[in-house]
Amino acid sequence: MGKPPKKQLKAKKAARTARTLVKWAVGLALAAAIVYGFIQTSGFPFDADDLAIVDFTVLNASEQRTALRAANGARCTCGCGMTLAQCVATDMSCPVRDRNIDRLKTMVQDARGR
Repeated sequence: MGKPPKKQLKAKKAARTARTLVKWAVGLALAAAIVYGFIQTSGFPFDADDLAIVDFTVLNASEQRTALRAANGARCTCGCGMTLAQCVATDMSCPVRDRNIDRLKTMVQDARGR
């Protein structure tokens, strides 16, 4: 038996390349789906459970997302560099913690009023 014709070798190579591209596309799509799912389920670094000092149960799901987005986006004013939510959830010694809790309560009230 001799060598297969060049045309046949090119076809095999093209098929192998196509399979590789399909595998990569499926892998990337799966990775994107996992990232999307994680973002949708986790929502925010600090959620209502982490911020239990403030009552989020008065809000519906949409209002909670609004309040949590604001809390996770605002900064603590003591200069620590943490977000408001992070500070309230983790730093019991923050010199402006009580003001931060009040700010968080205001965010909940503002979200409820929308």
